Amino acid sequence: MRVEIWSDINCPWCYIGKARFERALERFPHREDVEVVHRSFELDPRAPQEARPVVPLIAAKYGIGLEQAEAAEQRIADNAEAEGLAYLRSGRDAANSFDMHRLLHFAAEHGRQAALLDALYRANFAEERSAFAAGRLVELAVEAGLDGAAAARVLADPDAYAEAVREDEATASAMGATGVPFFVFDRRLGVSGAQPAETFTAALEQAWDSRTPVPLVRVGADTGVDGDSGAACGPDGCEVPRR
Repeated sequence: MRVEIWSDINCPWCYIGKARFERALERFPHREDVEVVHRSFELDPRAPQEARPVVPLIAAKYGIGLEQAEAAEQRIADNAEAEGLAYLRSGRDAANSFDMHRLLHFAAEHGRQAALLDALYRANFAEERSAFAAGRLVELAVEAGLDGAAAARVLADPDAYAEAVREDEATASAMGATGVPFFVFDRRLGVSGAQPAETFTAALEQAWDSRTPVPLVRVGADTGVDGDSGAACGPDGCEVPRR
């Protein structure tokens, strides 16, 4: 069974949702037969290459004050830490993620996609040094087990893997995905947002037990789970937890 996960490195709910999904997968009895593929989704394809502080971006996007934006970021941090994830509570930044997505496709060809994604999330959400700093992506590629010179060549060529990123995004759009994280099980069952691990467990079981061609069905909206549980990021921003 294949699980495809559309996400963006700028998306905190993708970081959190990945951890929740992996917790469900770890206790899934058929986990050795599940292939996980990470797909590209840019929350803001027009974002500048230059990194900017996250809190003012949140304030501007939602039309709120800096203190409110900071509080929103702290509540997301609380959710991350509840999943055992490190989260930088101040000083985070964001920038265009297209090069990161291109590099993830390069990593996939060398069997290091998951390792690179983990490195990118860690650098973006948990480390003081910006993931967008000059030379940082090559360093992270090497940390993930990739050849640094080869990674640098990919980044130097704006066309390298660009079509693969666009294809992922077109597929997500065709499936009706407007935000991330978005999980698709065998192109038959869809789960939107950073749902609780229990929802992912149910989706894994349902997808495994019903492996026949059927239209894509979304899971999560009618589970009775509190609205924050399926939080996601979209073009208009990231949902902010109420607690």
